[in-house]
Amino acid sequence: MKYIEKLRNAGLRPTKQRLKICEFLFDTQKTFHFTINDLFNKIKKHSKNKISLATIYNTVRSFEKKGYLKQIPINSNQTYFDTNISDHHHFYDLKEGKLIDLENSDVGPINILKKINGKKIKSVEVLVKLEG
Repeated sequence: MKYIEKLRNAGLRPTKQRLKICEFLFDTQKTFHFTINDLFNKIKKHSKNKISLATIYNTVRSFEKKGYLKQIPINSNQTYFDTNISDHHHFYDLKEGKLIDLENSDVGPINILKKINGKKIKSVEVLVKLEG
């Protein structure tokens, strides 16, 4: 199957459950934003195979560490993951609880004035929170 190598590269054994997780994450042309619970509920609704929340959590975390997913912290107790791993910005709709891609071309120049000795800025990603 096409996801066996991706699972092995992330240090995971390719089980039926993990292959199903891969299908939900990577079998789409669209960017997919999700929380662990969102993914769990989506898989539970559309799959006959039982997958534990712990399996989903561990698989997603392994993919994120390997660079297959991007983590987007919203606040101290809410984290989204993104299948689009390129540097880009986001809107977060507080009312809907929805993350929306914001292209780099939609954001003007960002000027970071503070410098940290011995460190270089790798990237800047903006999270714009919307209300109303």
